[in-house]
Amino acid sequence: MPVRSHPAPTAPADYRPGEWDEMVLPEGGLRPGWDPIVRWLDDHGPADREATASEIRRLLRENGVTYSVHGEPGDGPRPWQLDSIPWILPDGDWKTIEAGMVQRAELLDAILTDLYGDRRLIREGWVPPELVSSHRGYLHPCRGMRLPSKRQLLVAAADLARGPDGRMWIVNDRTQAPSGFGYVVENRVVMTRALPRLFHRCGVRRLASFFRMLRETLESFPTERGRRPRVVILTPGPQNETYYEHAFLASYLGYTLVQGDDLTVRDGRVWLGSLGGLEPVDVIVRRVDAWFCDPLELKEDSELGVPGLLEAIRQGNVAVVNHPGSGVLENPGLMAYLPGICQHLRGEELILPSAATWWCGERKARDKVMSNLDRFVIKSIQRAPTFGTVFGSQLSRSGREQLRQRILADPEGFVGQEQVGFSTVPCLNGEALESRRGVVRSFVTAATDGSYVVMPGGLTRVAASQEAVIVSSQLGGVSKDSWVIGPDPEPYVSLIEEAADPAPETDARSVPSRAGENLFWTGRYAERAEGTARLLRRTVLAFVEGFGEEEAIAGRHREILMQGLAGVTNAAPIHPGEDFAAVDDEDEVLSLLEDTERVGSLPFVLQCFRGAAFAVRDLWSPDSWRVIDMVLAEWTERRAVGNKGLEPATGPLDRLIIDLTALLGLNLESMTRDAGWRLLDSGRRIERAQFAIGMLRHFLVDVRPPAEERLVMESVLAASDSLVTYRKRYRTHPRLDLVLELLLLEPNNARSLLYQIERLAANVEALPRQPHAAHLTAEQRLLVEATARLRLVEIQKLAVPAGDSRRRLETFLDRVSESLSELSDALTLTYFRHAERPRLLRG
Repeated sequence: MPVRSHPAPTAPADYRPGEWDEMVLPEGGLRPGWDPIVRWLDDHGPADREATASEIRRLLRENGVTYSVHGEPGDGPRPWQLDSIPWILPDGDWKTIEAGMVQRAELLDAILTDLYGDRRLIREGWVPPELVSSHRGYLHPCRGMRLPSKRQLLVAAADLARGPDGRMWIVNDRTQAPSGFGYVVENRVVMTRALPRLFHRCGVRRLASFFRMLRETLESFPTERGRRPRVVILTPGPQNETYYEHAFLASYLGYTLVQGDDLTVRDGRVWLGSLGGLEPVDVIVRRVDAWFCDPLELKEDSELGVPGLLEAIRQGNVAVVNHPGSGVLENPGLMAYLPGICQHLRGEELILPSAATWWCGERKARDKVMSNLDRFVIKSIQRAPTFGTVFGSQLSRSGREQLRQRILADPEGFVGQEQVGFSTVPCLNGEALESRRGVVRSFVTAATDGSYVVMPGGLTRVAASQEAVIVSSQLGGVSKDSWVIGPDPEPYVSLIEEAADPAPETDARSVPSRAGENLFWTGRYAERAEGTARLLRRTVLAFVEGFGEEEAIAGRHREILMQGLAGVTNAAPIHPGEDFAAVDDEDEVLSLLEDTERVGSLPFVLQCFRGAAFAVRDLWSPDSWRVIDMVLAEWTERRAVGNKGLEPATGPLDRLIIDLTALLGLNLESMTRDAGWRLLDSGRRIERAQFAIGMLRHFLVDVRPPAEERLVMESVLAASDSLVTYRKRYRTHPRLDLVLELLLLEPNNARSLLYQIERLAANVEALPRQPHAAHLTAEQRLLVEATARLRLVEIQKLAVPAGDSRRRLETFLDRVSESLSELSDALTLTYFRHAERPRLLRG
């Protein structure tokens, strides 16, 4: 039986390639490796393509993949953008890139070692001294500093672009703290889920072997008594544009994510302030620019670094990756001298050349740049937002003159480069297939034997439009997955060595105090949001439905609910200086539903919740983060569609409460009961207890007519999610003594005050504390007192009125609330600031 042959696919008829296109040959055929991609495009029409793009957006959103841009207005970071079509790198191209990246890394490592060592390259005239000394990345305090490894440059990256001649060129070197690792992995995960058959059909090389080598290198540094090194990832914090990536890498590699104030230097060693005390740190993966890393010796007003860090490095007590002085290698002026240095040190030409570069600090080079401003690209040698990449061809005559004067004022600070036209790569823009300029960032890591390993792939970025010349994520560029096509099927490689059998680490030692504090407040804000949403829902229904009451009773009920809202939420007045609300004032309720700037409003609390949760992004499981994303998206979408009035708010409030309840369920069933979980749950319990006290304090202390009081008690039970429990348990109309019994003392009611106190006691008992301490801690004393007060209280006496209020109930609630506030302060002092506990130094 004859075998049916499929005709070779050709480029889509509507595709207009650039001068040098990655997919299409000049005569119209396809380049190697692109056949499966074009077949997929032929087999999938506009609707299928859009469905794939929608699935990619959904996966990225649910995984919380974001990218921030400094100074950009809006509610938060941008969603990460990923195109449906990968950049295909066939095996032949990849071998050249791989060899060139290894050569580049070895060359840059030699330069880095020399500049902070013998400085022979400067003495022998291969590098102008002014080019080095004028660059902010050259740190004089790091002279003579060496890492205890065969290589000083352990991680590096380079942005590659293909020129019109088909050769790959290096556009930028990234050696300071190369970003993009995490986005590469996330892009790959999403693409394999969205296009699994296409991925496997193409024979794409896997990424895990690169990250496994990175882990082996980071964990190869020597430690005292040969123990496994403690590796941390140092991040500037949630405001950094690539914070998501820092959190993702910490989770993916299994390391602790820290900020500068989590670390301290004592006796020349770096310590991590964890929930269990101070723990030694052996390796720091630096995602903070070196200039900010040590305020004692570098930028003195930096709040991102660790005072004394450089001295700890000099003493050999900690390894910092990359070497703090590695930023000097990003100086674009060095590109002008790399060909000569490569010939001098290695006796060979660069496999991956840089764009022809002239440093304006040399007169001859400056004259050439000045006479060719209209066809050169001008860059500052410093990476700074005050001066980006300038294309002389796009400037007016006056613009070029201003640029000329700026260069003449500081010639050592600028370089000129020949403008290289980047190749184009296909992108899906809705239903249209467009060609856009693209750049791929390739990564290398040093191996334990001193060789370099190149990631089989990279972070591809394409311009924001067909016409755009500059490729930048900050300017709206889109990312792509980079598929290196291997000649043979590649076996599965685990990130973790099969033979590895590390001793488990005590949970408290792996949770920084800052992370514990953010978990604590995540719990508090989540519970505060749920309580606020439940009370708002009850109030909205009172306005919308009225619960079938007579108008006079209904109006009084709404007035009581509004006054109670003011007390429970502690919301700032909508109009400063005026009372919280008048009867039937729907504007107050709408403000609490929609005003993001109003302290105490639901959107304000949700913003606080997001901030605390995002600060510990590395600690959430994918499912937990999806639920957190749903919580946030629910209210964002309500505001986006412009829902006005109270009636449309009931549905979103219902869904928000369900999402918050789902998050609690995940926390209960899926999180390990470690010290971080104990603090998360303690935050929830304190907030739930305070909410219960607030409800009783602001709704049931005042004495009201029987009809009003029954209606108010029903609202209290409903907002406390205990109305059904009350009806099933007591089978009678709301009675104050029974309501108080259920909400204060019922040990099996998950909403009762006693239940929260008992859970808090169990959590505090499980938290790390000074061993063999005979006395109770401050937290334990407060909980013993609160438990005793609850156990000994007489409900009947609390319910007895004294004039127009129940003073005994008010006094009782105030005392318990004060104890809970003191408990929150005690936890803060003990576990977040370590003020109440000796710091145990463990070697």
